[in-house]
Amino acid sequence: MATRRRAEAVTTADFTEAIERIVAGIEKKHALLGDEERRLVAYHELGHALTALALPGTDRVHKVSIVPHGIGALGYTLQRPSEDRHLLRRGELFDKMTVLLGGRAAEQLVFGEPTTGAADDLARATDLARDMVLRYGMDEGLGPVAYSDAKPTLLLGEEGAAARPVTASPQTAARIDAAVHGLVQGAFERALGILRENRAVLDRAAAALVERETLDETALRELAADLHPPAACSRSGTNRGELPSSY
Repeated sequence: MATRRRAEAVTTADFTEAIERIVAGIEKKHALLGDEERRLVAYHELGHALTALALPGTDRVHKVSIVPHGIGALGYTLQRPSEDRHLLRRGELFDKMTVLLGGRAAEQLVFGEPTTGAADDLARATDLARDMVLRYGMDEGLGPVAYSDAKPTLLLGEEGAAARPVTASPQTAARIDAAVHGLVQGAFERALGILRENRAVLDRAAAALVERETLDETALRELAADLHPPAACSRSGTNRGELPSSY
């Protein structure tokens, strides 16, 4: 990135732009969205961003954009961890699912129906829920039992195909399906509750994003200064009591 702009040194901006290329693809400068679609994408991306800001244990939101990138990416929310992590707690995984479903929740809250824009979010949230149930034994009803021998990839930062049960009876498979569904549905309802509680912040930030097209971390935090976290959460950590445990 620095060489292309004929610079003599690499700057933080070069690292940021490089990361954005990896995450979202190359910016499509000539791709134009209609006014209504820009508004919809803005609410979707801010559903992710505000949900992440409201939950104390999630990765920091670095940037939100409605500038089209790559193939089919009409906008993106860029998060970055504050430190390297090799282990994640059960509640932290549920927080990640909640953020993933924040876009779909914003669509439902504001427009009354979902769009096709959340397809990748749904797949990733479902894969994460299946890993929690099948690989990590995180459903209290099923107990600390692994039902899949698939190679774990989640904590290495590589999201592959969702694990599948390989040693479960039909009755247990049905309980697994119910547990996965319950986790995803619980995360969606949690995201919806956060955004409903902060509807004024969502509307204000969406209007700003439509106007500016991109909001950095500083601008986003200023717009969300009065954001309310979930009632059961505190800034000292995540309340694991909100996590569905058995279905």
